[in-house]
Amino acid sequence: MAAAFSSLVGQPRAILSASPTVSFSQIRKPANFPLQNSRFLLVNSSSVPRTCTMAMVGDDNVDPARDDHSINWPSYDHPKVVDVTPGLLERDFTGTPYIPIYVMLPMGIINMECEIVDANNLVNQLKILKSAKVDGVVVECWWGIVEAHAPQRYKWSGYKRLFEIVRDINLKLRVVMSFHQCGGNVSDDVHIPLPRWVTEIGYRNPDIFFADRDLRRTHECLTWGIDKERVLRGRTALEVYFGLMRSFRVEFNEFFENRVISEIEIGLGPCGELRYPSHSAKLGWKYPGIGEFQCYDKYLFNSLQKAAEASGCSSSGKGPWNAGSYNSKPQEAEFFRDGGDYNRFYGRFFLKWYTQVLIDHGDQVLGLANLCFKGTPIAAKLPGIYWWRNTESGAAELTAGFYSVDCRDGYSPIASMLKKHEAALNFTCLELHTVDQKKHFLADPEGLVWQVLNAAWEANISVAGENARPCYRREGYNKILENAKPMNDPFGIHYLSAFTYLRLSLALLEKHNFMEFERFVQKMHGVQRHNLN
Repeated sequence: MAAAFSSLVGQPRAILSASPTVSFSQIRKPANFPLQNSRFLLVNSSSVPRTCTMAMVGDDNVDPARDDHSINWPSYDHPKVVDVTPGLLERDFTGTPYIPIYVMLPMGIINMECEIVDANNLVNQLKILKSAKVDGVVVECWWGIVEAHAPQRYKWSGYKRLFEIVRDINLKLRVVMSFHQCGGNVSDDVHIPLPRWVTEIGYRNPDIFFADRDLRRTHECLTWGIDKERVLRGRTALEVYFGLMRSFRVEFNEFFENRVISEIEIGLGPCGELRYPSHSAKLGWKYPGIGEFQCYDKYLFNSLQKAAEASGCSSSGKGPWNAGSYNSKPQEAEFFRDGGDYNRFYGRFFLKWYTQVLIDHGDQVLGLANLCFKGTPIAAKLPGIYWWRNTESGAAELTAGFYSVDCRDGYSPIASMLKKHEAALNFTCLELHTVDQKKHFLADPEGLVWQVLNAAWEANISVAGENARPCYRREGYNKILENAKPMNDPFGIHYLSAFTYLRLSLALLEKHNFMEFERFVQKMHGVQRHNLN
């Protein structure tokens, strides 16, 4: 069985995942692999997604400008949760492994002056979470707030007060180092730009930001091409990231020493995820577009040209000219169509370089994070790019930097890099069902979850998860449980290390919704109460 499992890990799409155009007789699988009894049969796919999430969809219904959010349990007259089918048989999770549950706080909980917003109401909400046995909360520390006005002038006051509140309620903290801007994505109702002094540099040198083929730029985060370029007032991007992380470690030493801070997640790209900003709504992208390659700032483009010269084929030092546009479909682009350039000599050279730049960025930043946070677990987040997976090229993943084509697994090299730093992998879209997706988009969220989780387990690293969309229904929670605690785990070790619910809102705290959430928490903890129906 172990050998069969190992052989499966390197095969990203076709195993176990039946698309509308692929029959089970065509599915590639190792000989004699016992599909019927395998816990790895996580995928039952035949369809595609309704809206883009990529872990950037949150339920941010809390208005941070208001200060009158009292928490009053509503009546049952307007439930948000639809009862499941009476008599539906559900799995008993009593005695299963304990998986800690964290809830991510609203994005606007700290304002641009680094002040906590509506502390009294927050205390009330956190006490409600504590009553449901939630283990802790997740807080995003925004670069654009902390180092807003001048290099190396850090302001932590609001975060310190917030951490004290969380500690006093006896909750744990997972902290996200957010080196990206907030705003401009689906459901974002808060805008936190990059630091003002960085934006001013960008006016003079726009190449500090990623660029597409037409040199349109997104200011979501800095290009990885300046990781080692001294263009930020004499510092490299890596030095800037290190400076903020080191300041955080010193400022919050007591929270580390007392183990209130349980983990630090390191932001590595747009939305805090290790990916290229290839699907930017600000540049016109709409779901389910394939996105565009982001390697045309002068720093990354020079890197591409040097890689081509080193390979002995300088003519390859250019980006694909036939890769379509943000909202193209794979078959509309010569590069991505079946049998297209992506799988020819130039395409293979370019994609290997493109994904290696992504891996190298993660490697360098996580190495610095380990220096700062020695003794505290660190983590990195990967996105859920699940549309067009059931095509030959998987174009949307390729533009984001994940080179999963044919029998090449684009996630295993990233898992190996994380293992090097003993960093956990945090993944999204655990609540999504493939059968709920629109078939003509050839999406497969379940297959993607299966692939990424198994790549991490094969690399022997911890895997945490979160939901991509607001989740209030039992069907979504049950899907998370299925992924978090696989029923037929032959090794008895493949379960999530933690789960983060996105995110705290008034909708979650409505009584019907919160009852479902509390029931979910108990099942994740392995202490199910049978009177919660």
